Amino acid sequence: MYEKYLLQFEEAGKIRNLKERSINCYKNYVSYFLNYMGKVPEDLTCQDVRSFLLAKKDDGLKATTLNLYNSAIRFFYRNVLHVLWDDITVPRMIKEYKLPTVLSSEGIDRLLNATSDLKYKAIFATMYSSGMRVSEVVHLHYEDISRTHMQIHVRDTKNRMDRYTILSERNLALLTEYWFACGKPRDILFPNKFTGEYLTVSSVEQVIRRSAAAAGLSGVTPHCLRHSFATHLMEQGVEPRNIQALLGHRDPKSTEVYLHVSNKSLMGIRSPFDGKDGTANG
Repeated sequence: MYEKYLLQFEEAGKIRNLKERSINCYKNYVSYFLNYMGKVPEDLTCQDVRSFLLAKKDDGLKATTLNLYNSAIRFFYRNVLHVLWDDITVPRMIKEYKLPTVLSSEGIDRLLNATSDLKYKAIFATMYSSGMRVSEVVHLHYEDISRTHMQIHVRDTKNRMDRYTILSERNLALLTEYWFACGKPRDILFPNKFTGEYLTVSSVEQVIRRSAAAAGLSGVTPHCLRHSFATHLMEQGVEPRNIQALLGHRDPKSTEVYLHVSNKSLMGIRSPFDGKDGTANG
């Protein structure tokens, strides 16, 4: 029923040079919205979007997800329907900012030891040791690993900004073991063993949940490894601007969150309530 509109949406995304993953994600949100409303698209209004988002909020969807719906439908209204968007009727929701989950070094080792599949063990180690996003790791190619400079070339990033991050000696050893054991892949570094194409993010998420459960860890996601990388660097005294560069953050505020989850004792920070002699000042 809505195929024509979704094709126009895809074309509008391509002309804006949006990433294919972004276009597909937005299309899914818009398709759900259209089927939910069941109206002729030209008859849709901003009030319809407002009612839809409020209903989804009552269903328990978080502000982050609702804002994704907002962005996708807004793009659809403006670029396909050519309807004037009203930010007052359909404002973006204020998000709740929770501190990220960070694993200890011991927790990282437990996770890796609980991962029997060498490919996924190498993937998890790469994410932790370099701070890469899961979407970046699954798109790594053999040539992106520089043993000479001990760097990883990160392409196809979320922010469309290629960057280099560090390659640890321990991770290189594990990558080398994986490479020889898994057929010496020369193109995609971590190919799907059935199709030879890129692994999906969901497959990595499923395996890390199983490994975390086996290791007795809770709340672990692929992004926890990136959070742990940044937090541990912060605790080592690495300058935030250098961590920002390694993570590929455009905004320094995105990196500042790791100050809040760092172990302050490791950073040499004492409470002013404790005097020089270890007792409270009177």
